[in-house]
Amino acid sequence: MSIRLAARAQAIEPFHVMRILAQARELEAQGRSIIHMEIGEPDFPSPEPVIAAGRQALDNKLTHYTAANGLPELRQAIADQYDLCSNLDAARILVTPGSSGALQLVMAMLLNSGDGIMLADPGYPCNRHIARLFTAEVQSIAVNESTDYQLTAELVEKYWQKNTKVVLIASPSNPTGTMISYEQLSDIYHLLQEKGAALVVDEIYHGLVYGEKPDSALNIGDQVFVINSFSKYYGMTGWRVGWLVVPPDEFIEAANRLAQNMYLAAPTLSQYAALAAIGQEAKEELTRRRDVFHLRRDVLLPLVEAAGFTVRTKPTGAFYIYADCSEIADDSMALCETLLHQAGVAITPGADFGSYESNKYVRFSYANAIENLQEGMMRIQRWINDNQ
Repeated sequence: MSIRLAARAQAIEPFHVMRILAQARELEAQGRSIIHMEIGEPDFPSPEPVIAAGRQALDNKLTHYTAANGLPELRQAIADQYDLCSNLDAARILVTPGSSGALQLVMAMLLNSGDGIMLADPGYPCNRHIARLFTAEVQSIAVNESTDYQLTAELVEKYWQKNTKVVLIASPSNPTGTMISYEQLSDIYHLLQEKGAALVVDEIYHGLVYGEKPDSALNIGDQVFVINSFSKYYGMTGWRVGWLVVPPDEFIEAANRLAQNMYLAAPTLSQYAALAAIGQEAKEELTRRRDVFHLRRDVLLPLVEAAGFTVRTKPTGAFYIYADCSEIADDSMALCETLLHQAGVAITPGADFGSYESNKYVRFSYANAIENLQEGMMRIQRWINDNQ
């Protein structure tokens, strides 16, 4: 008898953006010039204080495990940065191997087999994939520009099922860059309190908001689970360090116990580097980078629209533009493949983010220099002119 893959391994869909990135790298290895607007990763290196702190930790031979919930001083520093009416207890914070580790931890904590998790479609693909690893039922709710591509209390109530146990909100969202209002998030939270279900909020792009600083979901009540990361705003993708904030009491103990068994601890060197990322020395540079992303959005958005794409809601955070390409092509996956090979521009098809009208949409990432974004859109415009 042959060895067979587990059903969960067979069921997980591919991450299309990684396939496109791999193809783009192959073309570059062949000598082709490729403009990257597909990958959701800051193009800046980690800030110098972060690199120096990681190097110092290595020089000091700080290479052993930390406690499963992370360095106490890092957890306290994370707690201190939240603008809350009352102090956030650092005991509620667990440092994790990236936000992906936090997402797996919270799903392991909250979902039994067959339980439902409600989330927006379009949305970050790994949310639904990880939920399926825990044999949960993914309840994807189609959203559009009428709600800024976010769930609302009305939608949660309308699509509620008997097995719904978790509602996941991402704000700002990947792929749309849109945010949920504090009032709407509060309404969802209080609805879930009545129903005995959990609210999980992904705030990994909270530092990259182009306007008034948003309130954390932690301000709403102490029964919210919040995920965040040092990857996006802090520019530490490869260090693999994030965090999870859990409600007090029983969830603290359960989260620690699960963390001990799932991954032991986040990388030690990365935790010392993350401590420097929160420090005052890195703050000025991180603020400057946020302003650069803001400018890139303002440069790229009109170019995308001028090329014939329709952007139905202006992104207010993250570094993505989610655009309707139906006036240009009727198959966004095929369009992305064609633009990569014929125009030398890599963008991401809507199929990565769900099933609702996904063949009509593409995602542009502006995690690239302005001159590259302009060059990429010029290539796309040229291809459209030659093929329409």
